[in-house]
Amino acid sequence: MVSYLSPQNGLTPASSETHVQIGKTQIVDTFAEAFGMVYTRLVITAFDDHWLSAATNELCGYGSSVIACDAEVGIEQHIPAEQTPDGRPGAAVLAFGFSADALTKAISKRVGQCVMTCASTAVFDGLPDAEKRLPLGKTLRFFGDGFQKSKVVGGTRYWRIPVMDGEFFCVESLGIEKGVAGGNIIFQAVDQTTALTAARRAIEALAPLPDVIAPFPGGVARSGSKVGSKYKGLSASTSDTNCPTLRGRVESQVLPGANCVLEIVLDGSNEEAIAAGMTAAMHAAAGEGILAISAGNYGGKLGKFHFHLKDLLNPVSSPSQKEGTG
Repeated sequence: MVSYLSPQNGLTPASSETHVQIGKTQIVDTFAEAFGMVYTRLVITAFDDHWLSAATNELCGYGSSVIACDAEVGIEQHIPAEQTPDGRPGAAVLAFGFSADALTKAISKRVGQCVMTCASTAVFDGLPDAEKRLPLGKTLRFFGDGFQKSKVVGGTRYWRIPVMDGEFFCVESLGIEKGVAGGNIIFQAVDQTTALTAARRAIEALAPLPDVIAPFPGGVARSGSKVGSKYKGLSASTSDTNCPTLRGRVESQVLPGANCVLEIVLDGSNEEAIAAGMTAAMHAAAGEGILAISAGNYGGKLGKFHFHLKDLLNPVSSPSQKEGTG
Protein backbone atom coordinates (compact mmCIF):
# COMPACT_ATOMS: atom_id res chain seq x y z
CA MET A 1 0.00 0.00 0.00
CA VAL A 2 1.31 3.44 -0.96
CA SER A 3 0.87 6.22 1.60
CA TYR A 4 2.04 9.85 1.99
CA LEU A 5 3.67 10.79 5.31
CA SER A 6 5.79 13.51 6.90
CA PRO A 7 9.59 13.32 6.48
CA GLN A 8 11.48 11.00 8.81
CA ASN A 9 14.52 8.73 9.00
CA GLY A 10 16.83 11.57 8.02
CA LEU A 11 15.99 11.47 4.30
CA THR A 12 14.16 14.71 3.65
CA PRO A 13 12.53 15.03 0.20
CA ALA A 14 14.07 17.71 -1.97
CA SER A 15 10.88 19.38 -3.13
CA SER A 16 7.97 18.24 -1.00
CA GLU A 17 6.74 18.40 2.57
CA THR A 18 5.62 14.78 2.44
CA HIS A 19 7.14 11.58 1.20
CA VAL A 20 5.77 8.31 -0.05
CA GLN A 21 5.77 5.04 1.85
CA ILE A 22 5.15 1.50 0.63
CA GLY A 23 4.28 -0.16 3.90
CA LYS A 24 7.20 0.62 6.20
CA THR A 25 9.58 1.46 3.36
CA GLN A 26 10.27 5.11 2.61
CA ILE A 27 10.31 6.11 -1.06
CA VAL A 28 12.71 9.02 -1.37
CA ASP A 29 11.59 12.02 -3.41
CA THR A 30 14.22 11.70 -6.11
CA PHE A 31 14.60 10.42 -9.66
CA ALA A 32 16.54 7.94 -11.74
CA GLU A 33 18.45 9.47 -14.62
CA ALA A 34 18.63 7.32 -17.76
CA PHE A 35 20.27 7.64 -21.16
CA GLY A 36 19.36 7.09 -24.76
CA MET A 37 21.02 4.04 -26.32
CA VAL A 38 20.43 1.76 -29.27
CA TYR A 39 19.44 -1.86 -28.88
CA THR A 40 18.76 -5.04 -30.78
CA ARG A 41 16.68 -8.11 -29.98
CA LEU A 42 17.82 -11.62 -30.76
CA VAL A 43 15.65 -14.71 -30.58
CA ILE A 44 17.80 -17.74 -29.73
CA THR A 45 16.46 -21.29 -30.05
CA ALA A 46 18.01 -24.64 -29.21
CA PHE A 47 17.30 -28.38 -28.96
CA ASP A 48 16.10 -28.10 -25.36
CA ASP A 49 16.24 -25.84 -22.30
CA HIS A 50 19.67 -27.11 -21.29
CA TRP A 51 21.35 -26.00 -24.50
CA LEU A 52 19.29 -22.83 -24.65
CA SER A 53 20.55 -21.86 -21.18
CA ALA A 54 24.10 -22.71 -22.19
CA ALA A 55 23.88 -20.35 -25.16
CA THR A 56 22.15 -17.45 -23.41
CA ASN A 57 24.42 -17.64 -20.36
CA GLU A 58 27.46 -17.29 -22.61
CA LEU A 59 25.87 -14.61 -24.80
CA CYS A 60 24.89 -12.45 -21.81
CA GLY A 61 28.18 -12.85 -19.97
CA TYR A 62 30.31 -9.76 -19.28
CA GLY A 63 27.34 -7.63 -20.32
CA SER A 64 26.53 -5.66 -17.18
CA SER A 65 27.60 -2.09 -18.00
CA VAL A 66 29.09 -0.24 -20.95
CA ILE A 67 31.39 1.47 -18.45
CA ALA A 68 33.70 -1.44 -19.30
CA CYS A 69 31.69 -4.01 -21.28
CA ASP A 70 31.07 -3.87 -25.03
CA ALA A 71 27.29 -4.06 -24.50
CA GLU A 72 24.64 -4.40 -21.82
CA VAL A 73 22.91 -7.72 -22.40
CA GLY A 74 20.16 -9.73 -20.73
CA ILE A 75 17.29 -12.14 -21.29
CA GLU A 76 14.04 -10.28 -21.85
CA GLN A 77 11.82 -13.36 -21.78
CA HIS A 78 11.72 -17.08 -22.42
CA ILE A 79 9.59 -18.14 -25.37
CA PRO A 80 7.71 -21.47 -25.44
CA ALA A 81 8.50 -23.76 -28.34
CA GLU A 82 5.09 -23.30 -29.95
CA GLN A 83 5.80 -19.57 -30.33
CA THR A 84 9.32 -19.66 -31.81
CA PRO A 85 10.11 -19.61 -35.54
CA ASP A 86 11.42 -23.19 -35.57
CA GLY A 87 9.20 -24.78 -32.91
CA ARG A 88 11.97 -25.23 -30.34
CA PRO A 89 12.52 -23.67 -26.89
CA GLY A 90 13.62 -20.07 -27.23
CA ALA A 91 14.62 -16.89 -25.46
CA ALA A 92 14.57 -13.23 -26.47
CA VAL A 93 17.75 -11.37 -25.59
CA LEU A 94 18.12 -7.58 -25.57
CA ALA A 95 21.51 -5.95 -26.11
CA PHE A 96 22.22 -2.23 -25.68
CA GLY A 97 25.10 -0.07 -26.88
CA PHE A 98 25.96 3.59 -27.29
CA SER A 99 26.07 3.39 -31.09
CA ALA A 100 25.03 1.12 -33.94
CA ASP A 101 28.67 0.56 -34.88
CA ALA A 102 29.64 -0.46 -31.35
CA LEU A 103 26.63 -2.75 -31.05
CA THR A 104 27.38 -4.36 -34.42
CA LYS A 105 30.88 -5.29 -33.32
CA ALA A 106 29.70 -6.59 -29.95
CA ILE A 107 26.86 -8.72 -31.26
CA SER A 108 28.86 -10.24 -34.10
CA LYS A 109 31.57 -11.34 -31.68
CA ARG A 110 29.18 -12.51 -28.99
CA VAL A 111 27.02 -14.58 -31.35
CA GLY A 112 30.05 -15.97 -33.16
CA GLN A 113 31.83 -17.01 -29.99
CA CYS A 114 28.94 -17.79 -27.66
CA VAL A 115 25.98 -18.98 -29.75
CA MET A 116 27.42 -20.46 -32.93
CA THR A 117 29.74 -22.53 -30.73
CA CYS A 118 26.81 -23.86 -28.65
CA ALA A 119 25.36 -27.15 -29.90
CA SER A 120 21.98 -27.06 -31.67
CA THR A 121 21.37 -23.29 -31.60
CA ALA A 122 19.80 -20.98 -34.18
CA VAL A 123 19.39 -17.18 -34.24
CA PHE A 124 16.38 -15.19 -35.47
CA ASP A 125 15.64 -11.45 -35.67
CA GLY A 126 13.58 -10.13 -32.77
CA LEU A 127 12.98 -6.73 -34.45
CA PRO A 128 11.96 -7.71 -37.99
CA ASP A 129 10.13 -4.43 -38.68
CA ALA A 130 13.07 -2.17 -37.80
CA GLU A 131 14.39 -0.14 -40.73
CA LYS A 132 17.94 0.15 -39.42
CA ARG A 133 19.87 -3.14 -39.47
CA LEU A 134 23.12 -4.60 -38.23
CA PRO A 135 24.77 -7.49 -40.11
CA LEU A 136 24.96 -10.85 -38.37
CA GLY A 137 24.78 -13.94 -40.57
CA LYS A 138 26.08 -11.73 -43.35
CA THR A 139 29.33 -11.51 -41.37
CA LEU A 140 29.40 -14.88 -39.62
CA ARG A 141 28.81 -16.81 -42.89
CA PHE A 142 32.51 -16.55 -43.75
CA PHE A 143 33.22 -19.06 -41.00
CA GLY A 144 31.70 -21.57 -43.43
CA ASP A 145 34.84 -21.18 -45.56
CA GLY A 146 32.90 -21.20 -48.80
CA PHE A 147 30.57 -24.06 -47.90
CA GLN A 148 27.90 -21.74 -46.42
CA LYS A 149 24.58 -21.35 -48.19
CA SER A 150 21.81 -18.77 -47.97
CA LYS A 151 18.10 -19.41 -47.83
CA VAL A 152 15.18 -16.97 -47.99
CA VAL A 153 12.27 -17.87 -45.72
CA GLY A 154 9.20 -15.62 -45.64
CA GLY A 155 11.12 -12.81 -47.28
CA THR A 156 13.98 -12.96 -44.75
CA ARG A 157 17.45 -14.20 -45.69
CA TYR A 158 19.17 -16.74 -43.45
CA TRP A 159 22.58 -18.34 -43.62
CA ARG A 160 23.26 -22.04 -43.15
CA ILE A 161 26.78 -22.40 -41.86
CA PRO A 162 28.17 -25.96 -41.72
CA VAL A 163 29.31 -26.98 -38.23
CA MET A 164 30.11 -30.34 -36.66
CA ASP A 165 26.59 -31.06 -35.37
CA GLY A 166 24.94 -30.06 -38.67
CA GLU A 167 24.26 -26.43 -39.57
CA PHE A 168 24.16 -23.16 -37.67
CA PHE A 169 21.02 -21.40 -38.92
CA CYS A 170 21.42 -17.63 -38.52
CA VAL A 171 19.44 -14.63 -39.74
CA GLU A 172 21.37 -12.33 -42.09
CA SER A 173 20.72 -9.14 -40.11
CA LEU A 174 19.10 -7.86 -36.92
CA GLY A 175 16.94 -4.80 -36.43
CA ILE A 176 18.17 -1.84 -34.37
CA GLU A 177 15.96 0.61 -32.51
CA LYS A 178 16.44 3.47 -30.06
CA GLY A 179 16.07 2.49 -26.42
CA VAL A 180 16.60 3.73 -22.87
CA ALA A 181 19.26 2.50 -20.44
CA GLY A 182 20.05 3.25 -16.83
CA GLY A 183 16.69 3.31 -15.09
CA ASN A 184 17.35 2.23 -11.51
CA ILE A 185 16.27 1.87 -7.93
CA ILE A 186 18.56 1.75 -4.89
CA PHE A 187 17.30 0.15 -1.67
CA GLN A 188 18.71 0.19 1.84
CA ALA A 189 18.24 -2.79 4.16
CA VAL A 190 18.96 -3.56 7.78
CA ASP A 191 21.26 -6.42 6.77
CA GLN A 192 22.53 -8.38 3.78
CA THR A 193 20.04 -11.24 4.15
CA THR A 194 17.11 -8.83 4.03
CA ALA A 195 18.60 -6.99 1.04
CA LEU A 196 19.23 -10.16 -0.95
CA THR A 197 15.73 -11.43 -0.27
CA ALA A 198 14.26 -8.12 -1.43
CA ALA A 199 16.45 -8.20 -4.54
CA ARG A 200 15.12 -11.65 -5.42
CA ARG A 201 11.56 -10.43 -5.03
CA ALA A 202 12.22 -7.47 -7.30
CA ILE A 203 13.88 -9.49 -10.04
CA GLU A 204 11.11 -12.08 -9.96
CA ALA A 205 8.58 -9.26 -10.38
CA LEU A 206 10.50 -8.01 -13.43
CA ALA A 207 10.68 -11.41 -15.13
CA PRO A 208 7.24 -11.37 -16.81
CA LEU A 209 7.52 -7.77 -18.03
CA PRO A 210 8.22 -7.28 -21.75
CA ASP A 211 10.86 -5.00 -23.30
CA VAL A 212 13.06 -4.62 -20.20
CA ILE A 213 16.18 -6.29 -18.79
CA ALA A 214 18.27 -6.02 -15.62
CA PRO A 215 21.76 -6.70 -17.02
CA PHE A 216 23.82 -6.98 -13.80
CA PRO A 217 24.59 -10.37 -12.17
CA GLY A 218 21.32 -11.85 -10.97
CA GLY A 219 19.79 -8.52 -11.97
CA VAL A 220 21.48 -6.69 -9.10
CA ALA A 221 24.52 -4.41 -8.71
CA ARG A 222 26.27 -4.10 -5.36
CA SER A 223 29.04 -1.86 -6.72
CA GLY A 224 27.07 1.22 -7.66
CA SER A 225 29.29 3.89 -9.16
CA LYS A 226 29.71 7.64 -9.43
CA VAL A 227 31.23 9.57 -12.31
CA GLY A 228 34.98 10.10 -12.03
CA SER A 229 37.61 9.18 -9.48
CA LYS A 230 40.53 10.56 -7.50
CA TYR A 231 42.70 8.37 -9.73
CA LYS A 232 43.59 9.78 -13.13
CA GLY A 233 42.08 7.98 -16.08
CA LEU A 234 39.37 6.16 -14.14
CA SER A 235 35.96 7.18 -15.49
CA ALA A 236 33.90 5.72 -12.64
CA SER A 237 34.47 4.75 -9.03
CA THR A 238 32.56 3.45 -6.03
CA SER A 239 29.41 5.28 -4.98
CA ASP A 240 30.88 6.23 -1.61
CA THR A 241 27.72 7.99 -0.41
CA ASN A 242 25.90 4.64 -0.64
CA CYS A 243 28.58 2.52 1.05
CA PRO A 244 27.57 1.63 4.66
CA THR A 245 31.20 1.21 5.75
CA LEU A 246 31.97 4.82 4.74
CA ARG A 247 29.20 6.34 6.82
CA GLY A 248 30.84 9.01 8.96
CA ARG A 249 33.69 9.53 6.50
CA VAL A 250 31.66 10.98 3.63
CA GLU A 251 28.38 12.84 3.21
CA SER A 252 26.53 9.56 3.40
CA GLN A 253 23.04 8.83 2.14
CA VAL A 254 22.89 5.58 4.12
CA LEU A 255 20.31 5.67 6.89
CA PRO A 256 21.10 4.82 10.51
CA GLY A 257 20.31 1.15 10.88
CA ALA A 258 20.97 0.32 7.22
CA ASN A 259 23.90 -2.03 6.65
CA CYS A 260 23.43 -3.18 3.06
CA VAL A 261 22.60 -1.19 -0.07
CA LEU A 262 21.83 -2.76 -3.47
CA GLU A 263 20.90 -1.33 -6.85
CA ILE A 264 18.80 -2.67 -9.71
CA VAL A 265 19.60 -1.12 -13.10
CA LEU A 266 17.14 -1.44 -15.97
CA ASP A 267 17.45 -1.11 -19.74
CA GLY A 268 14.34 -1.02 -21.89
CA SER A 269 13.03 -0.56 -25.38
CA ASN A 270 11.20 2.62 -24.36
CA GLU A 271 10.38 4.90 -21.42
CA GLU A 272 7.19 3.03 -20.63
CA ALA A 273 9.09 -0.24 -20.20
CA ILE A 274 11.55 1.38 -17.79
CA ALA A 275 8.74 3.02 -15.83
CA ALA A 276 6.83 -0.24 -15.53
CA GLY A 277 9.97 -2.08 -14.47
CA MET A 278 10.95 0.46 -11.82
CA THR A 279 7.42 0.50 -10.43
CA ALA A 280 7.21 -3.28 -10.21
CA ALA A 281 10.67 -3.49 -8.64
CA MET A 282 9.84 -0.87 -5.99
CA HIS A 283 6.62 -2.58 -4.94
CA ALA A 284 8.31 -5.98 -4.79
CA ALA A 285 11.46 -4.84 -2.97
CA ALA A 286 9.64 -2.82 -0.30
CA GLY A 287 8.99 -4.65 2.92
CA GLU A 288 10.09 -5.38 6.46
CA GLY A 289 13.73 -4.38 6.95
CA ILE A 290 13.91 -2.31 3.74
CA LEU A 291 14.26 1.16 5.22
CA ALA A 292 14.25 3.23 2.04
CA ILE A 293 14.19 3.07 -1.74
CA SER A 294 15.85 5.83 -3.75
CA ALA A 295 17.46 6.16 -7.18
CA GLY A 296 20.70 7.29 -8.77
CA ASN A 297 21.04 10.44 -10.83
CA TYR A 298 23.60 13.04 -11.88
CA GLY A 299 21.60 16.12 -11.06
CA GLY A 300 19.77 15.84 -14.36
CA LYS A 301 22.83 16.98 -16.32
CA LEU A 302 23.82 13.82 -18.19
CA GLY A 303 20.81 11.67 -19.05
CA LYS A 304 17.71 13.12 -20.70
CA PHE A 305 15.24 10.61 -19.23
CA HIS A 306 14.18 11.30 -15.63
CA PHE A 307 12.00 8.80 -13.79
CA HIS A 308 10.63 10.38 -10.59
CA LEU A 309 9.82 7.74 -7.99
CA LYS A 310 6.80 9.57 -6.56
CA ASP A 311 5.32 9.97 -10.03
CA LEU A 312 5.78 6.28 -10.81
CA LEU A 313 3.78 5.39 -7.71
CA ASN A 314 1.11 8.01 -8.38
CA PRO A 315 0.57 7.89 -12.17
CA VAL A 316 -2.95 9.32 -12.02
CA SER A 317 -1.88 12.79 -10.92
CA SER A 318 1.53 12.88 -12.62
CA PRO A 319 3.21 11.48 -15.73
CA SER A 320 5.12 8.23 -15.32
CA GLN A 321 8.34 9.94 -16.27
CA LYS A 322 9.64 13.34 -17.24
CA GLU A 323 12.17 14.11 -19.91
CA GLY A 324 15.09 16.08 -18.61
CA THR A 325 16.11 19.43 -19.89
CA GLY A 326 19.78 19.05 -19.17
